[in-house]
Amino acid sequence: MSKAVTGVAPTVVVAGGGTAGHIEPALALADAVRRLRPDATVVALGTSRGLENKLVPARGYPLELIPPVPLPRKPTTDLLRLPLKIRDSVKQTREVLDRVGADVVVGFGGYVSLPAYFAARGRVPIVVHEANQSPGLANRVGARFAKRVAVAVPGTPLPGAEVVGIPLRRSITSLDRAALRAEARAHFGLDPDAPTLLVFGGSQGAQSINNAVSGAAKELAEAGIGVLHAHGPKNSLVVQEFPGRPPYVPVPYLERMDLAYAAADVVLCRSGAMTAAEVSAVGLPAVFVPLPHGNGEQAINARPAVDAGAALLVPDADLTPAKVAELVVPLVTDAARVARMGAAAVGLGHREADEVLARIVLEVCGK
Repeated sequence: MSKAVTGVAPTVVVAGGGTAGHIEPALALADAVRRLRPDATVVALGTSRGLENKLVPARGYPLELIPPVPLPRKPTTDLLRLPLKIRDSVKQTREVLDRVGADVVVGFGGYVSLPAYFAARGRVPIVVHEANQSPGLANRVGARFAKRVAVAVPGTPLPGAEVVGIPLRRSITSLDRAALRAEARAHFGLDPDAPTLLVFGGSQGAQSINNAVSGAAKELAEAGIGVLHAHGPKNSLVVQEFPGRPPYVPVPYLERMDLAYAAADVVLCRSGAMTAAEVSAVGLPAVFVPLPHGNGEQAINARPAVDAGAALLVPDADLTPAKVAELVVPLVTDAARVARMGAAAVGLGHREADEVLARIVLEVCGK
């Protein structure tokens, strides 16, 4: 008899280690499961080398470590050793699933998910979540024998895909930017009244973004625009001051993304799946500058917001100080346009994704 029927507390195992793009949706789901079923147990799978070792315990969830299975992108000798590595990792993962009494495994892709899918196959129901429109190898494999497949955006080529968005932290989805604006601008030393541009290029920064926006500091200042610019902890940024104009505030890293979003009217940033979802959820108009490397997934991530009228897209090679002056300055200073784009961003649907996915997971537990 199902736990949903008997009232026995379910045990959910989430597999999303490695990068924040895999871990944060897993933790947002974990939080939503616990809100819907406070008696539920949520256990995270990870490896000793990933960010999950910091992020998961900080959020109060137990972390079970398994051997990593890096997936070679090119034919190498590592590819020949892959079956043995998978076998060892699957064996240890299966032991974890048995020990914690897993009722469902939820995978978010990456090298933690692949052994989790193989370990659960035929034993524990599987739910797959894919954040990118172009799925990775692990989720392409896991989707073949999953009970349910959830995706962030339409058109993701996985069997039985259900569009739910990307699960996000409640501190982001419940953010009241207007209520926090004065506090946020005071926190960063920004002008309390000036239209404000938020700039960041991921946790490490992006040199092309840094150069282009700082190079347009004069034009931004003359237009009366304040700037909050996270340039990355390994980079430095010196910007000329313009007395009597709104300040341009460079910082290495943004510890309080909620306050950064609240301080801003428009954001210029990369378009990783998590970033694109967060920016849309908080209702910020965006100028997305996709990372020019990889398989083009960041440009694909930006497309729904661009098509909805919530964002503009600028190729990295085209981002220059002149382009910032030509494109970004008129946008940030047009309050009516900013309001229209912000409303379109909220309509993209990521605000409810955590609980939608949690209900799917708990439903699978009951089968």
